[in-house]
Amino acid sequence: MDNITGEANIGSLFRLADAFGIEKIVFCGTKPNLSSNRLKRTARNTHNTVEHEFYEDSVETVKSLLAQNYKSFALEITSGSSPIDEVKISADEKILLVAGNERHGVSNEVLELCKATHHIPMYGKNSSMNVAQSVGIALYEITNSINKFRKK
Repeated sequence: MDNITGEANIGSLFRLADAFGIEKIVFCGTKPNLSSNRLKRTARNTHNTVEHEFYEDSVETVKSLLAQNYKSFALEITSGSSPIDEVKISADEKILLVAGNERHGVSNEVLELCKATHHIPMYGKNSSMNVAQSVGIALYEITNSINKFRKK
């Protein structure tokens, strides 16, 4: 998570991580306030059960994970991004899904490190979506991609 600061979003991310069996959430940039009542209410105790870490430097953290053979992609609307339902992931790949700050998105430095960029197609008048909801949709599509691979 590249500098995500909203306590309700962070709480939702913990719940999503639990629901999809995510190995770990890595927060970078701004340390989450785990004592926040809003975060606790939204997380519904998953902030105590989902493994998580914090690092100040997003770029160095992503570089470190890439060195550990993670397949990285950012969840961001860019001129070169493809729809999230086109993601192709096999069951044996280690995945690094990068989501960015509520206002500014994934930083350009982190985007440059990611091997691919995917976006949530938007059909209304707004051009973006809440970060936690976007991550939920992305995790659903990643899970579908892995399940399709397993069925082959």
